Amino acid sequence: MKNLGVNEIREKYLSFFRSKDHYSRSSFSLVPENDKSLLLINAGMAPMKNYFMGLETPPNKRMATCQKCVRTGDIENVGKTARHATFFEMLGNFSFGDYFKKEAIAWAWEFVTKDLELNPDDLWVTVYLEDDEAFDIWEKDINVPKERIVRLGKEDNFWEIGTGTGPCGPCSEIYIDRGKEFGCSDPDCKPGCDCDRFLEFWNLVFTQFNKDEDGNYNPLPNPNIDTGMGLERMACIMQGVDSIFDIDTMKSIRDNVCELSGKEYGKSTETDVSIRLITDHSRAVTFLISDGVLPSNEGRGYVLRRLIRRAARHGRLLGIKNNFLVKLMETVIENYGEAYPDLVEKKEYIKKILTVEEEKFSETLDQGMVILKEYMDKIKSESKDVLSGEDAFRLYDTYGFPIELTLEIVEEYGLKVDEDGFKAEMQKQKERARSARTDKGVEGWKETADTLTFSIEKNEFIGYNELEASAQIKDIIFDNQKIDILSEGQAGELVFEKTPFYAESGGQVADKGIVKSENFVAEVKDVQKSHNGLFIHRVEVVSGEAKLSDKCELVVDEKLRKSTQRNHTCTHLLHKALRQVLGAHIHQAGSLVSDTRLRFDFTHFEPITSEQLSQIENMVNEAIFKAYPVKVEVMNIEEAKKSGAMALFDEKYEDNVRVVSVGEFSTELCGGTHVSNSSDIGMFKILSESGIASGVRRIEAITGSNVYQYLLEKEAVLDEIKSLVKSNEDNLVIKLSQTIEDYKTAQKELSKLKSEIAKNQINEILEGAKDIDGIKYVYSSFEDLDDETLRNVAENVIDKIENSVVLLSSYFENKISFVCMVSKGALQKGVHAGKFIKEVSSLTGGGGGGKPNMAQAGGKDISKLGEAMKQSETILKTFINS
Repeated sequence: MKNLGVNEIREKYLSFFRSKDHYSRSSFSLVPENDKSLLLINAGMAPMKNYFMGLETPPNKRMATCQKCVRTGDIENVGKTARHATFFEMLGNFSFGDYFKKEAIAWAWEFVTKDLELNPDDLWVTVYLEDDEAFDIWEKDINVPKERIVRLGKEDNFWEIGTGTGPCGPCSEIYIDRGKEFGCSDPDCKPGCDCDRFLEFWNLVFTQFNKDEDGNYNPLPNPNIDTGMGLERMACIMQGVDSIFDIDTMKSIRDNVCELSGKEYGKSTETDVSIRLITDHSRAVTFLISDGVLPSNEGRGYVLRRLIRRAARHGRLLGIKNNFLVKLMETVIENYGEAYPDLVEKKEYIKKILTVEEEKFSETLDQGMVILKEYMDKIKSESKDVLSGEDAFRLYDTYGFPIELTLEIVEEYGLKVDEDGFKAEMQKQKERARSARTDKGVEGWKETADTLTFSIEKNEFIGYNELEASAQIKDIIFDNQKIDILSEGQAGELVFEKTPFYAESGGQVADKGIVKSENFVAEVKDVQKSHNGLFIHRVEVVSGEAKLSDKCELVVDEKLRKSTQRNHTCTHLLHKALRQVLGAHIHQAGSLVSDTRLRFDFTHFEPITSEQLSQIENMVNEAIFKAYPVKVEVMNIEEAKKSGAMALFDEKYEDNVRVVSVGEFSTELCGGTHVSNSSDIGMFKILSESGIASGVRRIEAITGSNVYQYLLEKEAVLDEIKSLVKSNEDNLVIKLSQTIEDYKTAQKELSKLKSEIAKNQINEILEGAKDIDGIKYVYSSFEDLDDETLRNVAENVIDKIENSVVLLSSYFENKISFVCMVSKGALQKGVHAGKFIKEVSSLTGGGGGGKPNMAQAGGKDISKLGEAMKQSETILKTFINS
């Protein structure tokens, strides 16, 4: 047996299956494509689910991958055991209706015994109890002694999706015998035993049945092969170690953790747990960020944030005082960068995100720990052992503590958390957020492409060069059903063998236009693509009837298309300008390109200054005015990357891609439509810049004729202002400044006058003071007093009467203002200004609060003001000596 490193095993595996005519592609992203059922890719076959289900056509019937995976189901055990990890690599070879059991078994055996040089005498295999075919192949073709072939039941050697329906089949696994010293006392010990002697490392899944709703297993016409081998587990075998944290790549990271912390591995159980956890999590977060995941409080972003914060906290437990994850990230890239060049390319980007997130958490960790410690001390002082759900949620919502982190810390102190209470608080927050937004959702028709079988698998898109085409209707869909006729007034979907209409993709909206024939005219409202890339046209029949097989003219709205193209090409210029002005860490995080405007989301961690925005806007316009030719080339993905073309994190690329270059200024991979020359864009104007999520900002902008329209609107506003202040444009700023100064002076004079009038009423107010249990209560209402004047009057009154409470209100149009002041004597008798004013203002539909001695509030219903002021006496009594 060879002693092979992780990178050597990976390359050997992929090379071996390339020699068996497999298409060996790089790992799919950890972020699933077109699969809402998964948060993150968690198995080697997961990204190819659509190939197995027939929803997409694979690039080859034989494929082999080394797939990045993340699983967090056992995250609590990471660090505590030698085998649990959040990130791992899964080697796999797959057949989509091509070879089956005989080849899969033979190649697995050949690779492990010939290429890896494992001793056949140390290897055992298992098969499904009823799978005589696999048993015979192992015994007769591979010559494995039948006493080393173990039949296991459904629980161990049959793959299916829970108790549901769908593709399924028997499994066969390869085990290595680690020796009697790892085993139990049973002389008949073999695979299937619970002891540690036999280690499974290769699983072959023979997907040969389809389970129906009645529980019947029907043979599939084209059975598939899905085999998997955990790279880290295989490395443990090849390197003769018992723990994944001892294999070469992981040990390198682990040693770096020890160096940073000054701790020695293997000396303390608690220390080892932290070292292993940080080792694992630093690798996982590096790969997650590389694949475009950003820290957030939801979904996969929450997984990333949780891993970063767990690692940061365990760093503190090890005594690492400064931020350290960036240093570990560099070690991860040193070990994995050759196999995953994206890590190297995005190193600065990963560094930026890790730095910001770790710094942010460091700022809150100490404060949050102080609060949590206070909570736990209080619980213990009350002889309780449960942290309330409200307190746990407050830690999460205010201090950024993931609930799992709180659970860990509380458990270390021998306490528990009311998790149901936490979930209830979380649900309340979600309901508040849901009610605060309008969510239109996804129109049901867009799912049509994934639920029906069409007459053609693909249609030709000719819209890059043509805006009109003649084509025949191949399918008509109405209300998710295939029909033959779509009548006037009905909305449905049409499928043609070719189309000039661009389908919504890559942030660019779909084309609009018309479809017409001798029998009908229809408006094209939207175009979407199925998983296989079939263009489906959403139409509304304006007149006549659309019939199956009609020969039609398809005409794209040229004005809308050209406006959209201007905006799309401009997003490329904007992307490049952002990177030049702000730095190479900038990456696209989403976009929307329509005929009216462009919206560009990007990774950045602080607001852009007005100077930077001006610089970006000027840079884009300079590129427009230089009239760069826009060139589109089709090349393979590797050539494209070598050319310097930027790729998007969440975009799925085929082997051959379109590379769009705007002169020497910008080069990107893009499937959208573009202008032929940058000068066609006309002009670029930024409308707004804002933050939309943690580490993500958004620019909205316009181009071309929309800029001209924007300038006309601004000019109209300017003309109106000139008319109002009676000034020409040259003197407008001076005239406006003078007008504002005059207004301020007038306001001051008016305020002074109102204050004088109010002060003249003070004696009258004082005469109306009432004695309530030894406290002088003064209250009164005014009309049209500003808040500052109201406070001044209240101060004058409170200064003149000891042991007093003053409540004043003012009303103007639909607004009510309250101010309350409480003297020291009244404070000692239990009166709290903030609480008192809150109750009074609530009677008018308002609210407010403040300090014990001074508070302000607002009200809404003026008709209830008089009654509220009367009721204030009764309310005040409830506070005195309460």
